[in-house]
Amino acid sequence: MKRYSNPNKDIWQGRPSGKSLYLHEKVKCIALKDIPVPPKKSIALLGYACDEGVKRNQGRIGAVEGPEVIKSSFGKLPNHLPSHVQLYDVGSITCTDGDMEAAQDTLSKAVATLLAKKHFPIVLGGGHDMAYGHYHGIKNYLISQKKTDTIGIINFDAHFDLRKPVDQNNSGTPFYQIAMECKEEEIDFNYLCLGIRKDANDRVLFQAAKDLNINFVLSDTFQMQFLDEINTWINAFVKTVDKVYVTIDLDGFSSAYAPGVSAPSPMGFTPHIVLECLKTIIGSGKLISIDLAEMNPKYDVDGQTAKLAASLLHYVTHNIY
Repeated sequence: MKRYSNPNKDIWQGRPSGKSLYLHEKVKCIALKDIPVPPKKSIALLGYACDEGVKRNQGRIGAVEGPEVIKSSFGKLPNHLPSHVQLYDVGSITCTDGDMEAAQDTLSKAVATLLAKKHFPIVLGGGHDMAYGHYHGIKNYLISQKKTDTIGIINFDAHFDLRKPVDQNNSGTPFYQIAMECKEEEIDFNYLCLGIRKDANDRVLFQAAKDLNINFVLSDTFQMQFLDEINTWINAFVKTVDKVYVTIDLDGFSSAYAPGVSAPSPMGFTPHIVLECLKTIIGSGKLISIDLAEMNPKYDVDGQTAKLAASLLHYVTHNIY
């Protein structure tokens, strides 16, 4: 498959136990084309090794290396998965020629394939432009199954990513693109943003959010002391859709937790509020897929961002089944 690389077994290393006590001992590396329909429950890790969208958006490049670094950090964590839950590394979508749109299309096909084969996809990036491809993978899967399920997008992020493309699409345009397609198809654009910062979005972006009727929670409210209210908003949103796609932009976290991202800021949110929200979303039974975006190892400090991403991944993998 063009714009695809097989999983790298060498990154799955850590403390040996001989008893599958660690995730590097649990994971199975298999090419996407060879992945079977699992006999039981399965999780598939898919990389999106592309930061062309970040480059176009004038961000710090380096997120192309994000997927393998997250996987490596994740592999060192303890394995508490039941024996009947499969864990696969199915490689990464790549972008070596600057053709971000082709990478997004390949990602879309890969996500649709994983869903059709009954795996729970977790996509690791890579720039946030992967949200466009990821969303279309879910949408195309549902169409292939002749399902009319509505998709709700929950984005943990400091940014709306609703920029109107000028010359090219980029990591700041995916949800605007999706919104315009929904408008053309005369369907609702179901989008909830958690952690939006006023110092990270200009007036035009706030006006776009208003015009598109988007639900969002500002960063000064997206805190643990307001958890009950936040969960009320999440539950109200989830009730309006059939399936939920969650995307977590690591640059939404404070740089105290996530220095290794494309657009860092000390004013971001904490891991604790995100974990509590994930608990609510997973508990709804509607989560169909999830991704982590903007991991940039080039600027990470002591592997801190990679460890954060790995811990988020650990929580999701150990709670979705």
